[in-house]
Amino acid sequence: MDKQTSILILGAGTFGLSTAYHLAKAGYTNVTVLEKSPTFPPELSAGNDLNKILRAEYEDPFYAELALEAMAAWKSPLFAPYYHETGYLLCNSAAAPEKSKKSLQKSLESIRQHPAFRGKITAVNTREDIRKVAPAFTGPMQWKGYFNSFAGYAHAADALTAVYSACIALGVTIHLGSAVQALTYSGDTCTGAKTTSGKQYDAAVTVLALGASLGSVLPEIKTQVVAKGSPVAHIQLTAAEAAQLRGIPVTYARDLGFFFEPDPRTNLLKICPSMAGYTNCDTPSGLSLPPDDNAFIPARDEAMVRRLMRETLPALADRPLVGRRVCWCADTADSEYVIDFVPEKRGLVVVTGDSAHAFKMLPTVGGWVKDLVEKGQQDSARWRWKEGSDAARADISWRVGKTTDFKEVEAEMRRDPELIRAKL
Repeated sequence: MDKQTSILILGAGTFGLSTAYHLAKAGYTNVTVLEKSPTFPPELSAGNDLNKILRAEYEDPFYAELALEAMAAWKSPLFAPYYHETGYLLCNSAAAPEKSKKSLQKSLESIRQHPAFRGKITAVNTREDIRKVAPAFTGPMQWKGYFNSFAGYAHAADALTAVYSACIALGVTIHLGSAVQALTYSGDTCTGAKTTSGKQYDAAVTVLALGASLGSVLPEIKTQVVAKGSPVAHIQLTAAEAAQLRGIPVTYARDLGFFFEPDPRTNLLKICPSMAGYTNCDTPSGLSLPPDDNAFIPARDEAMVRRLMRETLPALADRPLVGRRVCWCADTADSEYVIDFVPEKRGLVVVTGDSAHAFKMLPTVGGWVKDLVEKGQQDSARWRWKEGSDAARADISWRVGKTTDFKEVEAEMRRDPELIRAKL
């Protein structure tokens, strides 16, 4: 391709923005991004969040190496302001199932002997071990695992906004409020996309980076990618309470959930319960797709949040929850990404399968997409189109519990009080 080739990217989340950034940085001058959300960061993007974990632990050493490359890039000038190396406390509670214990052990083995982690890993076997790395925690925490000082988190929405600004500065055209109605074709060649407003955008290469909403535009993806939602909630702290928790490590009990240090601007403590994910298959296509309304979490997950707080910060266990919502990602059966040309279509690329472990790759994933577009084929079998796989039925080794569809828990939905009043 020459540098003037027209490239259309659908979706301005983690995958889409990173792709636009890497293409523009490489000198491509005709890059356009369409984003459904009228505001930025996009409303449904998984990256539109207070924070995301940055760590290199993986059951698969292949991804551990990619995460290390990404973490190095997080220390570059564009990304460094948003990376906080607070450390990572990864454990299981006393009641954890065997599956959770095995997953933690595999993650530890992927980094235990790696030179990058020499002197960075500390075993956690007693309450006193936890007190050494997180003295602010007052709960019983009969946990076992380890503390990794070479890890932390990113201010996610802020990082996305920085990449957005960098893309604009590099000449990328980004249209917000431009929802895609359909892809357009000439024979088997994708020629671009048409928006719901009726506007046509033509391109030599179209890149689908639509996250959990991909199936609405590309039904050919079928069961190889399934939209899964994970609950998120917050506790509003006072300035004094937030100050006491400043600098705590990202804390993750694999069988209970995880949380971060309070957000410095809002004093919100973000907490995510551990679970296998929700699907939303009650759609015209039968595919799991994110609903328009995501401002709730099921009661069972609220109970898990409070259990996690009782283990760690019991004074907060009964506090009101705010900012309830469901964060959506696109799962594959093996948690591998799909970065490939769509079979039997020309000029159409898909980048998906974030599987709840993509945001850390924000600085690097776009480079992989750029390489694919330039080569014209996917050399890595890991990231090829996964015809025939069934992500909805897969028992994913690192996810605790069983996937549940929303229709099974619709009577449990809990909203913030002000949202309930607004609906009334």
